[in-house]
Amino acid sequence: MAEVRAVGLLGGGVIGGGWAARFLLAGVDVQLYDPDPQAERKLAEILTNARAAWTSLTDAPLPAEGRGTIVSSVSEAVSGADFVQESAPERLDLKQSLLAEADAASGPDIVIASSTSGLLPTLLSADMAHPERLVVGHPFNPVYLLPLVEVCPGERTTVAAVERAMAVYESVGMRPLRIRKEIDGFVADRLLEALWREALWLVNDGVATVEEVDDAIRFGAGLRWSFMGTFLTYRIAGGEGGMRHFMSQFGPALQWPWTKLMDVPEITDDLLDTIEEQSDAQADGADVRDLERLRDRCLVAVMQGLREVPYGAGATLASYEERLREKA
Repeated sequence: MAEVRAVGLLGGGVIGGGWAARFLLAGVDVQLYDPDPQAERKLAEILTNARAAWTSLTDAPLPAEGRGTIVSSVSEAVSGADFVQESAPERLDLKQSLLAEADAASGPDIVIASSTSGLLPTLLSADMAHPERLVVGHPFNPVYLLPLVEVCPGERTTVAAVERAMAVYESVGMRPLRIRKEIDGFVADRLLEALWREALWLVNDGVATVEEVDDAIRFGAGLRWSFMGTFLTYRIAGGEGGMRHFMSQFGPALQWPWTKLMDVPEITDDLLDTIEEQSDAQADGADVRDLERLRDRCLVAVMQGLREVPYGAGATLASYEERLREKA
């Protein structure tokens, strides 16, 4: 499982650009294909933010930055690549076409991963001659900072392909989570979608503004979630009796009609206007790049704090720093 030297990236938007920054800062060469005429400008802006974040995040000696190249075709992107990552928009037909083209243009031993946030890998590989080397590698924004990447195989994916993908992600400082069963939305997005539906109802029903919903997370459970997640949090809430005591005490509340998890409010123009107006007020004049830099600074602070423990994402950071120092 040699470390990856060059990757072919298909798509250079928010996620594809984040992948490019993650790999480049890890010393990996990147060949990126995106038909967007603004792809080079967008990538440069993402990379600027990523450099600033990583130089603040760690004092470990980073490798010499990889060479980034914008190419004009899928075949150029995958030519000579040790690994391929697709990050096109969430359209099954588009992804199937790109993956089939990448499959035809690269050697059969090269693993191809899709960044899809919910499409099944078995469907994505339907037009590939070598579906056994297709995995889902679903990251989280910003890809260059957040370590989680969900790795999900399809029905025909080999164990070797999964292990190769996980080794590649670990080599650039990520924390791969192997999904045990192929399922729509995988694990993290299914949890996030449940929270998102309830958040929309709270705004739709006038219970809370978008900022108040965010405050309910960022000043409370969100701080615990960043290092403990859900189940460990509730185990502690059970006191000396542990998880069984917590479930016996609070389990019956799950039957109460507190949530509307399987019911989604109609996305009317009025609701969209309300969300947009409140979101603009919450941003307080900051543009998307300002918000990205603020997000990155906050994530750096949280992960540095967790590194001192070390626990959660902080342990992942500490492990990657140790490898960086060994290589240097």
